[in-house]
Order: sequence, then C-alpha cells, then structure tokens
Amino acid sequence: MSTPSFDVVVVGGGIVGLATAHAVVRTGRSVAVVEREPQLARHQTGNNSNVIHSGLYYAPGGYKARLAVAGCAETVAFCREHDLPHEVTGKLVVATEPEELPRLAELKRRGDANGVENHELDPAGMRKYEPHVRGLAALYVPSTGITDYKAIAEKIGELVTKEGGEIHLNRPVHQIARRAEDVVVRTETGDLLGKQVVVCAGLRCDEVARAAGVDPGVRIIPFRGEYSGFSDRAAELVKGLIYPVPDPAFPFLGVHATRGIDGHVHAGPNAVLALAREGYSWGVVKPKEFLQTITYPGMLKVAQRHWKYGFGEMYRSLSKKAMVKQIQRMLPDVRAEDLHRAGAGVRAQAVKADGTLVDDFLFVEQGKGPGSVLHVLNAPSPAATAALPIGREILEKLTGEKLAPL
Repeated sequence: MSTPSFDVVVVGGGIVGLATAHAVVRTGRSVAVVEREPQLARHQTGNNSNVIHSGLYYAPGGYKARLAVAGCAETVAFCREHDLPHEVTGKLVVATEPEELPRLAELKRRGDANGVENHELDPAGMRKYEPHVRGLAALYVPSTGITDYKAIAEKIGELVTKEGGEIHLNRPVHQIARRAEDVVVRTETGDLLGKQVVVCAGLRCDEVARAAGVDPGVRIIPFRGEYSGFSDRAAELVKGLIYPVPDPAFPFLGVHATRGIDGHVHAGPNAVLALAREGYSWGVVKPKEFLQTITYPGMLKVAQRHWKYGFGEMYRSLSKKAMVKQIQRMLPDVRAEDLHRAGAGVRAQAVKADGTLVDDFLFVEQGKGPGSVLHVLNAPSPAATAALPIGREILEKLTGEKLAPL
C-alpha cells in the first residue's frame, strides 16, 4: 500500500493548526492534519478565557500586534458568517495603584500605535461601564469581545474536510524525517508524506522540533492558569470584561473577570508552574516531565529572577482568600465564599536558555520549498484570536503566496 501523500501535512489540531490547514486548502493544495488527541482543540484552544483580544497590549511591529488586530475583526466576522456564539462587549483595563499609571499610559501608546481604539477614563467614567469596579484610571477598549474558540476550531475543521482536506485524530507523531523532495511524518499508525510540513504542536512543539532534528532554541514551560467561578451574587457585579494592568516582566495578562458567552462569570487565570505538560490540576504529575522543566537552565534563571512572583501565584492557587484579594483590587465587593473552582488551562510558554520568556509568536523554518518544515514554537494568547491571520502568514512563509482574508 502506498504512503498517503499531501502538499502540506500539519501536525497539531488546535486552532492555529486548523487555520493553517484551511489557508492551504483554500489555494487548492492537498492537506492533512494529524492530531494526537481523540478530539480537536483539546488543550490551549479549548481551555482559555475565550476572549477576542483587540491587540492593545503587544509591542508595535511584532507578530502579535499585527495579527491580533487583524484577527480581532476576522474572528467576529467568522462567527457572524457561521452563526457561532460571540459578543463584542468591550473591556476595561484598570489601574488600581499609582505605580500602574505609567504602565497604563504605555498600553495607551501601544494601542494607538497598533490602531486599536481606546479611551482613557477616570473613576466616574469607568463606573459607567462597570458600576462596581474600583480604580484610579482605566482604558476602555470597545473592540474586545467573547466567543467559544473550541466551536470556532471545530467549524474550521469542518471547512477543511469539506474543501478536501483530511483530519487524522489519535495519531501522535514520533518522528519527522526531511528528504530532498518531501518530508516523512511518522505516526504510531503509519507514515504520511508531505511536500512541506508545519508543526503547530502547542505544549509539545519543542519535542516535535527535536524529533525533526532541529534544536528549537527554546523549551516549552507549561504554566497552568486556574479559573474561579463567581456565585450568582458576585456575577451581578460584572457586566463584561475587567482586566488589571499587566506586569511588563511577564507575557501573562493577570487575573481578569470575564462574563463568558454562557453568561457565567469567572476570574483568572493565575500562572502556576504545571507538574506535567498537560498538568491541568495539582493532581496531574509526570515526574520525568517536571524534572526536565525544573532542571532546564532557562527555567532555573526564571525561578531565580521571579521566585517571589512564583510563590505568590502558588499561594493564590492554594488559598481562596489570597485569590479573592487579587480580585478585590478591582472588584472590592467580591468575597472568598463567592468563588469556586472553574477549570484550568495550560499555557505553552517558550523560554530561552538564558531565562527569557519569549513574548512574541515564534516561527523557525527548516529549509525552504519541498522538503521543508516550519515550526510554530510560541503561540499562546492571543493566538486563538489571531489564528486566521496566522494561518495565512504561515502559508505565505511556505509558498510565498498572499491570501486575502475570508
């Protein structure tokens, strides 16, 4: 039996892999997606705040800034076209301490540079949007919204197969071998051939890079982000989205309050070092994976620099009282008894050996043209928002072809 062959094989069935496959199939090329899990969108895509990000935060000129701004509008348009749940709610970014005011001003500068509409508000102005919020000043960003990224990913998967692409579930990839004219993707249930391969393997992307014979230059460090659901009483205190001013030392956005598309309100995520790549709770421990994480030189440097922050996050994870204190900075009327555990996500954060937490999307290419592999090595938030433009960006890197938005 001959080995099935495609123009492009995409490793990973999260929203970025699926958007890449969809961009490929729109050009008439053949494509297959191989996913290790029994379902699409099992990890970062299906376990996050479900916020449609505006592009406010990101350094002007970088991938995140450009692709999140485009992705914000495209995600809303995609949801409208396919009748998927979404709402453009707007959001407040609230400064609660005097030292946060210069950081809020920097966010305004970035938002303006990125072409993101934003408005400065005083305490009275912010209470027009969120009557129960407390702060010194805020930015209001009208383009931010909420959706269900798992539903979006499943719809993109449907479109891929409808347009002739293939999706293979339950197929972990254990080796990628480049040849002169194509690439062999070895899975547990047989090989696939791709003229070119794209790896969008999220929490496993650095492992797959090594299985393709490339040093990725980074290690994926899994940070668990836990969410706290609000009681009905506390949920009444939140109309839309309320964010803190993020700490510029970290690529995390801080504990925010979100009224989801299902109407439930949750706060989170924190950022706790996970004890396994897919460590969605303290009970999921893989000693070998955890040992690899904590002995990685980059992680040791992160720990040396930021141990106080790390212990604070752990304390908030284990103590409802500590978590509610964080929330009360913006929403003083929320009480500890209002909170209950409401799931978690794991962020695949790329860290360099010198301890730098990679802040932008990261692409590494092995070759060009036939026999090449493109690795997506850092695509946490806002990659779900930016997925459709990321898919077209990857297509252009593969083929030189510029594709118009859907």
